[in-house]
Amino acid sequence: MIDEARAVRPGEQLDAERLAAFLTQNLQGAGSVLQVEQFPSGFSNLTYLLRLGERQLVLRRPPFGAAVKSGHDMAREYRILRTLRPVYPKAPAPLLYSDDLSIIGAPFYIMERVSGVILRNRLPPGLSLTPGQMTALCHALIDNLVALHRLDLHATGLADLGRPEGYVQRQVSGWIRRYENALTDDVPAMTQAGAWLRAHLPPDQGAAGAALIHNDYKFDNVVLDPDDLTHIRAVLDWEMATVGDPWMDVGTTLGYWAEAGDPEILRNFGMTALPGNLTRQQFVDAYAAASGREIGHALFYLVFGLYKVAVIVQQIYARYRQGHTQDPRFARLIHLVRANGEMMTRAIETQRLSGLFG
Repeated sequence: MIDEARAVRPGEQLDAERLAAFLTQNLQGAGSVLQVEQFPSGFSNLTYLLRLGERQLVLRRPPFGAAVKSGHDMAREYRILRTLRPVYPKAPAPLLYSDDLSIIGAPFYIMERVSGVILRNRLPPGLSLTPGQMTALCHALIDNLVALHRLDLHATGLADLGRPEGYVQRQVSGWIRRYENALTDDVPAMTQAGAWLRAHLPPDQGAAGAALIHNDYKFDNVVLDPDDLTHIRAVLDWEMATVGDPWMDVGTTLGYWAEAGDPEILRNFGMTALPGNLTRQQFVDAYAAASGREIGHALFYLVFGLYKVAVIVQQIYARYRQGHTQDPRFARLIHLVRANGEMMTRAIETQRLSGLFG
């Protein structure tokens, strides 16, 4: 059931000799023979398992051919982990950072591995979850997000990580711009959703309503204890974390949150359509109850989340079309962009979060 690495994908190999020399020079006790494997899931920054004898480390680097610097800033992600770890133990412990391109051809950082169960697009072999367990797991996911949003920004040392005033407006404009820059196919629903978001911005919460937000919070970015799957050991992938409107964090989670009646391509993208999972509306209601935050403009945050996820997928698909990656998973991602466009259209037309196809 433990999430395991595999052989490195063709075209994404690291220079193991140079990397081993770097580790020997900078990490105490790193003299063992280095073995490099790769975690096969994930669609953004590349994640590798480094075995040094009995010790296991994780290396993160930008994807090959990535042009979005702000989304693949290894120094920023390392700083977040280093600063956050003392006040939020679910952040993995960072160890080393390097911007020396002669080592593996890109900036990277290394952290301790947190072993456990990660729920991706199918259950790990040997694992089954009852509807009751899935419901409990959903609430654990929500409670952990609420705990993150309640962190004292000044205690974390990350109050300067973002600019909360005007955050939502900048996010909408920024993701529309990213989509236009990565455009490959005409998807009218994306253009229409972008215009709708611009026209329906919620009131600005400013610094008073700001929180530290993860910005990519979902099942496959949390590590679960194999002995108690409702216990979250770690939260991964902090590359987009910032200070802003916490409901935008909820919106991103909703963007990945498919329900039983949603199109198959979306249901196959994660675990949230299994019996016992909360619906999107139930997720919002549970978060509001646990956090004490008023729901307000939930439809906007859902549409934003769907749009943002579609843009991330579009950027990956564009890199594939340009020949920067050979990962065969990316060949059909344009269909996921179109499916998200249809979801946004249905949500706007029905003014609902859930049951969009029922």
